[in-house]
Amino acid sequence: MKVLILKAPGTNRDFDVQAALERAGGVGEILPLSELRGAPKKMRDYGVLVVPGGFSYGDALGAGTLFALDLLHFFEDEVRRFVEEGRPVLGICNGFQALLKAGILPGEKFGAHRFTLVHNAKGNFECRWVRLLISPSNSMWTKGIECIFCPVAHGEGRFTAAAADGPALLWSAGCVALQYADSSGAPAEGRYPENPNGSSMDIAGICNPEGNVLGLMPHPENAVFGWHAFSLPGRVDDGALRLFENGLRYAAS
Repeated sequence: MKVLILKAPGTNRDFDVQAALERAGGVGEILPLSELRGAPKKMRDYGVLVVPGGFSYGDALGAGTLFALDLLHFFEDEVRRFVEEGRPVLGICNGFQALLKAGILPGEKFGAHRFTLVHNAKGNFECRWVRLLISPSNSMWTKGIECIFCPVAHGEGRFTAAAADGPALLWSAGCVALQYADSSGAPAEGRYPENPNGSSMDIAGICNPEGNVLGLMPHPENAVFGWHAFSLPGRVDDGALRLFENGLRYAAS
């Protein structure tokens, strides 16, 4: 299964995603946006689309903002086609920020720019391992997974909504896919550092109503090899790897 990994200036987790996909049985191709602009229909050659993490465009104007403008102004028709055809799309950290600010997540049903990711509640860059609870959602990416243990690395990861009832609407529509959890696997209920950024309802990742698009702040691509958590014996499970396997399996079905 061929996977398109989009690379913008400042993206730095593209090779990590590529390695995770290969371990899961896929073939990831890293393609710079500058190359794809001249041939946007090339996106149709891939079964899965991944927007990886990093600091695209140096986080100028806000994390993921300029990457989102790229998606909207150069690739909107092709990305929309990709999503509407039901192909799997994954946005990680900065990629999640870009999908959210472009309105690709959670989708047109909820209106444009109703949700966003802002600076962490404590105002610090957070780099730590977190446990993720798999919420009952529409996401095909998280099917059959009980929890994921993986790192976060972000300064603007606090999920919030313009309207007070926004997160509850996501929940009722089956779009809350991942929540920050404590060591027992229960929701963190806003407690730090289990919830590292102060996200509303402990939201770590959301999907679209159809379930083929997933965005999350933590980095599952950095929790698929044993050496990723060599200093954390007994803390690693196969949840992160299974997430990538789910995406590849769904695309092949």
